Amino acid sequence: KPEDVIIDPLAMPVGAVNTAGADLFTMVRMVREELGCNTVCGASNISFGMPNRKLLNGTFVAMAMAAGMTSAITNPLEPEIRNSIYAADVLMGHDEGTMRYLAAMRALQAATSGESPGESRRAARSARRAARAAQ
Repeated sequence: KPEDVIIDPLAMPVGAVNTAGADLFTMVRMVREELGCNTVCGASNISFGMPNRKLLNGTFVAMAMAAGMTSAITNPLEPEIRNSIYAADVLMGHDEGTMRYLAAMRALQAATSGESPGESRRAARSARRAARAAQ
């Protein structure tokens, strides 16, 4: 069955082939539309030799998801990657009610502010109430 097949279209470094990202997105779309197969790639290959690789990798993963890529070999513990995945899921309608995104952003805010996620939610509710009262 086509859905049991996983194809790696091979991500080349954009520093060596400046159309590597666009070419890969085209291949992913073709594989999904014409063959019905799943796709995977080594996401960090795209940024090899470039500065701020985390930014390129996170952006690449989100764009590859939008093109139809079904999996990526990447570090899911990297905040830029993880947050890009949450954001892409919201924008593509894969996160019903944006619940995973909201939970992740609350946890991120709590981690950077020293608050617990519950404190962060309470503070957000209080801010919304104050804004409504001010109207």
